[in-house]
Parts: sequence; structure tokens; C-alpha cells
Amino acid sequence: MNQPRLKEFYQKSVTGELSKQFNFKNFHQVPKVEKIVINIGLSEAKENIKVLDIAVAELSAVTGQKPIVCRAKQSVSNFKIRQGMPIGIKVTLRNAIMYEFLDRLINIAIPRIRDFRGIEPNAFDGRGNFNLGLTEQYIFPEISVEKSDKARGMNITIVTTAEKDEHAKALLEALGMPFKKR
Repeated sequence: MNQPRLKEFYQKSVTGELSKQFNFKNFHQVPKVEKIVINIGLSEAKENIKVLDIAVAELSAVTGQKPIVCRAKQSVSNFKIRQGMPIGIKVTLRNAIMYEFLDRLINIAIPRIRDFRGIEPNAFDGRGNFNLGLTEQYIFPEISVEKSDKARGMNITIVTTAEKDEHAKALLEALGMPFKKR
């Protein structure tokens, strides 16, 4: 099986570049992408359960992996939610599938965002993880607008092994993430 293009690029050029930039003594200190978690909140699934099936099919098409359904842990009467109701879906990507998804996200999906001026660079959590919120799933070419019932947002969390946000930002920039210039 062929190695993903982005992983090969990371191993050949990004690791050496980051080692020189931050003076890492050991190649294990160089930050790498550990996993990508994609969440979609489905508040409308409490009235219409078909929404859940559509969202699962769309996320499966985008990621290449079947998502799991997240259910409410307890009842909340103000939100009309009962315990066990489906409230969202999520998928965790690792290894080759993760690199393929990240490659498609950076090179195909993000440039398709309307009025795109760059990703906010201050969405790091202090431990080297990056959160990206998308307002609609139509930026992915796998999803057709005709078959989808409505635009749904999603949260993409890129978990890295970096200990500092500046190391994680340098890693994502080296992989091609288009951050806003200050």
C-alpha cells in the first residue's frame, strides 16, 4: 500500500525543517499530527431522526470512516432532551486515513470556503492542539448540495504531539495550513 502524500512530505522535509527551526536534539521531539477528531452537533435530530442518517452518510463520505453516534448522558428539560437521545456524531481519524483527510482539507476543501482570507491562528488550546470550526459541509467535494437537506457545521480538532502552541503552528504551517498573516 502506498504511503499518503502528506505523510511522505512530512517525513522527508517537514521533520528536518522543524528540527533546525527549534533546535530539537532528537527526532522524537519533532511534533507530529497524532489524530484528527471531527464532531457534528445534531440538535434537530430530536425532532427528525432522518437527519441523523443523512449526517452519518455525509461524514462517512468525507472521512472514509463510519462515525459513532453520541447520545445524551442525562435529560435536560430546558432543551427538550431525554437521556439516550442522539445529539451528535463524531469520528476519530488516525494514521493513513488521517493524513489523506488532512491533505484533502488543506488542499481542496479550505480553498473552497467563500470569502476565505485565512484561518485564525489563535485557535490553539495551549497544549499544541488546533480547533477549526466550519460553518457548512459543502466545501468538501464528496457532498452534493442536491442530496443534502441543509448546511451543517462541524468542528475539526487536530491533535498534535507538540508541547507548545508555537511548535504546533509551525508544524501545521509547514504542512500547508493557510493561516492569516498578521
